[in-house]
Amino acid sequence: MLAYQRGDEHAFDRIVHAYSGQVFSLVTRFLGPVSHREDLVQEVFLRLIRARERYQPTARLSTWLYRIVYNLSINERERLNTRARTTSDFETDPETGAVEVEDAKSGLPSEGLERADVVRAVRQAILRLPENQRMALILAKYEEMPYGEVAHVLGSTEKAIKSLIHRARENLRSALTPFLAEEMA
Repeated sequence: MLAYQRGDEHAFDRIVHAYSGQVFSLVTRFLGPVSHREDLVQEVFLRLIRARERYQPTARLSTWLYRIVYNLSINERERLNTRARTTSDFETDPETGAVEVEDAKSGLPSEGLERADVVRAVRQAILRLPENQRMALILAKYEEMPYGEVAHVLGSTEKAIKSLIHRARENLRSALTPFLAEEMA
C-alpha cells in the first residue's frame, strides 16, 4: 500500500490480486450470497483508491481493508433492509428482522442434501446474528484474525471482542439446537 501511495500503480494490482478473494469471502459470509457481491468487492477497492492519500500504516493492510468491508457491509445491510420493507424480493424474518437473500445461481447439488441443510441452517443462523457479533465471529473464525486485530477492525477492545464472539457462539448454539436435535433423532 505504501508503494501504491507513492505512485506505483502496479502495486494496486498486486493488492487487488492478493486480497480480492478474501474480500469476496468476507462480503459473502457477512451478507450472504447476494447477487451483487462482485460489485461490493469492487466498491471496497474503489474506496481504497479514494483513501490512498489518507492511508496510515497503523495496522496491517488486511485489517484496514476489513474495516472498509465491515463499513460497506453495514451500509449494504441497511440498504437491503430498507429495500425489503418496500419490495417483496426478499423474505424478512419477523423475529430478528434479518433479511434472507437467496442467490438463484447458488443452487445446491443434489448429492449431500443433508449436509447442505446443515450448511444452510448455519448460514442463516449466522446471518441472524447482530452485525457486530457476526463480523467478529467471521473475522476470528473464518479469517483467523487475532482478537486484537478484530478489535481494531471493529473499533473495539480485545476484551469486548472476546465477549462478542462468546455471545455469537451462544446465539448460534441456541439457534441451531432445535435443528441439530432433529438431525440427531
